[in-house]
Amino acid sequence: MRRLAAGILMFFSAVLIAANAYSAERWATLPAFQPMPTAKTSGMAPVNDIKMYYAEYGEGEPMLFIHGGLGSADVWGYQVAEFAKDHLVIVADSRGHGRSTRSEQPFGYDLMTSDYVALLDYLKLDKVTLVGWSDGGIIGIDMAMKNPEKLTRVIAQAANVTTDGVKADVMTNKTFSGYIDAAGETYKKLSPTPNEYDAFVTQISAMWGSQPAWTADDLGKIKVPVTLTIGDHDEAIKLDHTEMMAKQIPGSKLVILKDASHFAMLQDPEGYNAMIRDAIAGK
Repeated sequence: MRRLAAGILMFFSAVLIAANAYSAERWATLPAFQPMPTAKTSGMAPVNDIKMYYAEYGEGEPMLFIHGGLGSADVWGYQVAEFAKDHLVIVADSRGHGRSTRSEQPFGYDLMTSDYVALLDYLKLDKVTLVGWSDGGIIGIDMAMKNPEKLTRVIAQAANVTTDGVKADVMTNKTFSGYIDAAGETYKKLSPTPNEYDAFVTQISAMWGSQPAWTADDLGKIKVPVTLTIGDHDEAIKLDHTEMMAKQIPGSKLVILKDASHFAMLQDPEGYNAMIRDAIAGK
């Protein structure tokens, strides 16, 4: 009996150790996207020189979720399901991404920000809480500087304000490389130009080579409430860069997401959603 009890104890100890190891390494995984709920409305908005895909869910105070580079609105399945319970949630595909079209006009964050401002005007929305991931977070910060009247607050995850905020070895990271490959497959399924992924990547990479390039003075003029958040294992953005941003944006709050990476909204949706709830509540 003692031998059996000892064996059972060893078994459960091994299970616990394995579970803890898995939890500690979730930041190295790239979970599948959660399926999006059924949209209340969706369409293609005529925005600047493109057609921009958008979808709306739920009712209440409006929230706009903006995805990262090479991605699409479909990354936000967990968040849409949660926040559509008590908010009007808007998602969209940035220019050239997902279902949206692109033009020959060079990519730039100011241009992409103006796309989203035009989308809000098209949807007759005065102000939104903007949740942005990566490029989406950069667009949120840009909008806070250029169009603060459109914003209740900004929650920016894994954003940078200068190009040296990006880690030099990001493209060799296995998880990040997996995301790029997955984004290419999704592009083929969603894009109106499914065979032009390489051309699209070349076009947007020209922007990434020189933008953003904001100064401390630029950031110091932001008056909109800003929450900056980053995973403690982010593959792309330097933690000290995010800390610098928090010091330069007046009144901003810094939240570090535990055991999460650039893809925190997929790796820890409950924690990610709780972070957004706290930011909305001003915690």
